[in-house]
Amino acid sequence: MYSQLCQDDMPTVRRSAASNLGKFAATVENAHLKAEIMQIFNNLTQDDQDSVLLLAVEGCAARGKLFEPQDCVAHILPVIVNFSQDKSWRVRYMVANQLYELCEAVGPQPTRMDLVPAYVRLLRDNEAEVRIAAAGKITKFSQILSPELATQHILPCVKELSSDSSQHVRSALASVIMGMAPVLGKDATIKQLLPIYLSLLKDEFPDVRLNIISKLDQVNQVVGIDLLSQSLLPAIVELAEDRHWRVRLPIIEYIPLLASQLGVGFFYDKLDTLCMQWLQDKVYSIRDAAANNLTRLAEEFGRDWAMEHIIPQVLEMANSPHYLYRMTILRSISILAPVMGSEITCSKLLPVVENASEDRVANIKFNVAKVLQSLVPIVYKSVVEKTIRPCLFELSEDSDVDVRYFANQGLQSINHATISCSA
Repeated sequence: MYSQLCQDDMPTVRRSAASNLGKFAATVENAHLKAEIMQIFNNLTQDDQDSVLLLAVEGCAARGKLFEPQDCVAHILPVIVNFSQDKSWRVRYMVANQLYELCEAVGPQPTRMDLVPAYVRLLRDNEAEVRIAAAGKITKFSQILSPELATQHILPCVKELSSDSSQHVRSALASVIMGMAPVLGKDATIKQLLPIYLSLLKDEFPDVRLNIISKLDQVNQVVGIDLLSQSLLPAIVELAEDRHWRVRLPIIEYIPLLASQLGVGFFYDKLDTLCMQWLQDKVYSIRDAAANNLTRLAEEFGRDWAMEHIIPQVLEMANSPHYLYRMTILRSISILAPVMGSEITCSKLLPVVENASEDRVANIKFNVAKVLQSLVPIVYKSVVEKTIRPCLFELSEDSDVDVRYFANQGLQSINHATISCSA
């Protein structure tokens, strides 16, 4: 019955049958796989409708895993190799997407070598979409080859793709290329890959640079950061100051990763100023990400470092003439406090929040109420009673309805905490 559906006159029926062939094959006894299922598969791969053919090819890797390696080599591998040269780029794209999984199914490395020429063809395909799909699998494919084979067959393609005319191909390459460093080893990485990394770090397309920076740890483990830092810093600075805020945002999120790789000395010398500048960015999302970034840096480098390098600059910005920047500082204090602990919060952070309760802007004052409420579990109980409660009580009598609301929320929170402790 299923075989009849796969040969139905209506392409829609054949497409549905082709899309479910893998699920159907997984439930069939092994005795029927080689004969009936392979015959159905062969018929579908000769269909005159591209849409049917695509769905048949799509599940090749999944079906290959149902066979023994030798059967996969005999029945599935020739089909994939043939379709890697198909006239339809969509078929070649489908092959590029699953070639790595098929390599896993065919077993030992010598057998996988049959797929290397096909993969190289896909990396050099005329269609950018096919190159994108193939480039995204470079590290995985290299991992199942020996370092020598990866250097001989894959690395030349990597060099070509790093200067590809399509920015999306370069971006796909940049997202995975750092993972080749552990595969090739230190010497080959320094000689062969490092020039490619440095080239991609200077790419005109921001996503390419971001993809390289986001995977920096994979190379650092192999060659060390010193070899990359000279070209890394200009790329970071350029991205951090890009006119598009959506480009600036990812680099902020990568800063803690960079900090852990670069070390405290390099970070403070080169990137500290940038982190503070972001707190006064014109875009809210950037300011909010910058505040979260400071907290993660404090966790990475410790309280003492944060007390020396972050807290003084944050507190200084609390007097900014722009109320939006003052709000950002309140946000920074609220998320830094749990990291800095009770003593520093009480002595350094809380006085700034208390002073902000007298701000002329209502938005600042109701944010003060929110921050005070968040500080209750962190500070000493005596400070809650002597400082936070009176401050919230004063705000609860403010002329602005929102300020009164959040102040009363804070007072209720203190009362509930007091009742809980008594119980």
